[in-house]
Amino acid sequence: MPKDWNAAYADNETPWDKGYASPPLRSFFKTYTLKGRVLVPGCGTGHDVRLIAEQGVFVLGLDISPLALEKSRAFPAVGHEEYVLADFMNLPESYCEQFDTVVEHTCLCAIDPDDRGAYVQSLQKALKPGGNYLAVFFREVSDYNGNGPPHPISSAEIDALFAKRFEILRRVIPRETYPSRSFGSEEVCLMRRR
Repeated sequence: MPKDWNAAYADNETPWDKGYASPPLRSFFKTYTLKGRVLVPGCGTGHDVRLIAEQGVFVLGLDISPLALEKSRAFPAVGHEEYVLADFMNLPESYCEQFDTVVEHTCLCAIDPDDRGAYVQSLQKALKPGGNYLAVFFREVSDYNGNGPPHPISSAEIDALFAKRFEILRRVIPRETYPSRSFGSEEVCLMRRR
């Protein structure tokens, strides 16, 4: 049974929301600058969206939880960010080939691993030809027993999932992480749509 994300926000059962943007993303942006239009699927309360907006680009945060979006809009805007209620897995046609970059942090790990192929199709639809995909993947999840979310993804699974449609440009094991995540449990990948 799929998780009820809106109920999780209503009940404050949101352990993925640390109250601030992803440290691996913040660190990556010290040497990488985004340009154009950016999409953040599964944006939650928008911490990563606001981090990206600080770079002066337009950022669209997409989520299926109305309550998460309500909370994201309660924060002061830092730039050109917008939040929209929509399902990334059923991407509205108006968003097809509209983005220069898609930034992933906690969306892929939240969906059932059997749906990852559909995620990649939506990702390819969202990006302009030659667009970039910047992802923080969870390679390890403590006490993972096959139930999730979150669902980890190995480096080999990343290659198998993305290699046909994306060129991997850069891979980094981040040193800066949330305190609850051990070194090596995440991988930052920058890819380009073929």
